[in-house]
Amino acid sequence: MILLTIEYVPGREIEALGLVKGTVVQSKNFGKDFMAGMKTIVGGEIRGYTEMLIEARQIATKRMVDEAEALGADAVVGLRYGSASVMQGAAEVIAYGTAVKFKG
Repeated sequence: MILLTIEYVPGREIEALGLVKGTVVQSKNFGKDFMAGMKTIVGGEIRGYTEMLIEARQIATKRMVDEAEALGADAVVGLRYGSASVMQGAAEVIAYGTAVKFKG
């Protein structure tokens, strides 16, 4: 599956199949959340949260690709990610774009 942030596939004529998306709400365990709280005191990257968001983006992307494949898509264009805090220590990540099929 080709994933592109641009609205077209270079060199290919495409037909839009529709919006596809994948979403996940991810949280960290209490121990890592506690350590993240401690890190805010001294500053620096909070690796536990970085890892959580990387994993969440991977899951959301896979769910979006699965939805696109179910439509018979060859690619997803206009790929975007969004995130929101759902509660302390948990975040929603969404991947979305337009599923397209190659013409010809």
